[in-house]
Amino acid sequence: MKLGVLTVLYQNLPFEEALNRIKEKGLQTIELGTGNYPGNHHCNPSILLEEAEALKTFQQQIQDRGLEISALSCHGNPLHPNQETAKSAHDTWRETVLLAEKLGLDTINLFSGCPGDSVHSKHPNWVTCAWPPDYLEILDWQWNEQLIPYWKEEAAFAREHGVTKIAFEMHPGFMVYNPETLLRLREAVGPEIGANYDPSHLVWQGMDPVETIKLLGKAGAIFHVHAKDTYVDQTNTAKNGVLDTKAYDQFMDRSWSFRSVGYGMDEKKWKDIVSTLRMIGYDGAISIEHEDGLASVEEGFSKAVDTLKRALFFEKQSEIWWA
Repeated sequence: MKLGVLTVLYQNLPFEEALNRIKEKGLQTIELGTGNYPGNHHCNPSILLEEAEALKTFQQQIQDRGLEISALSCHGNPLHPNQETAKSAHDTWRETVLLAEKLGLDTINLFSGCPGDSVHSKHPNWVTCAWPPDYLEILDWQWNEQLIPYWKEEAAFAREHGVTKIAFEMHPGFMVYNPETLLRLREAVGPEIGANYDPSHLVWQGMDPVETIKLLGKAGAIFHVHAKDTYVDQTNTAKNGVLDTKAYDQFMDRSWSFRSVGYGMDEKKWKDIVSTLRMIGYDGAISIEHEDGLASVEEGFSKAVDTLKRALFFEKQSEIWWA
């Protein structure tokens, strides 16, 4: 396995300075935002696709530090009912595919998207219950008229350009938000659909990381892994459940909050996650995503690195020589 980071946490730094800090922490991989929600501060496809010298310099800066790119990330909503928003997300996704081809990468991290409830909608509509029956009608339309047709076409486009791993982050608010919805889309579209596995979004929904890794691993559907943690406040959850729309800075009142690795689940749980990933044959990047409102970027990142260095297996496993 290799330890890496989504470089968005250093988006305010020049690319070379960000790379130097990442290298100093002993990491091996970087994940780069190419637009939409992650921004494109360090990796702008529009520039890198058009300017050969800029692309060469970009690649050399990474190689000089002995780093590798684990994936490109362009999380957005290409199914948004606002056509301008949808087109912007779609165009960024397509540019990211073309850049991945130039860079020799096969993995792109993103969201599945979420439509509205009809072609007349103004905002996305994420359905969370089966009754009243209107909601099931909305879901049927979203899946069969929007989500599946869109990703069938885009999986074909990606495949033509060497991108064979469309890695969806299972995130509430989007159509793919848990293993069941991910595997449903994979079955409908093809093996190009898989997960950018981020336990933080699953834990607060009540799922167990070890069991979800086993489930997705058996299907060969884990393409990339994020390391981000979630603290679940048991008192607030007992009173209000886990669906929480309070602002992220209301730590005392929220049911859950994103934290640095080790500040939500304990270190033993992270070791269990890493061990289960090895059991299913995953040997790729574990990419830190820093979104801890109680820690500075530098300290939160450093503590995540320290915890994961103790948890990860960096060498290939041995033969079972004792039996």
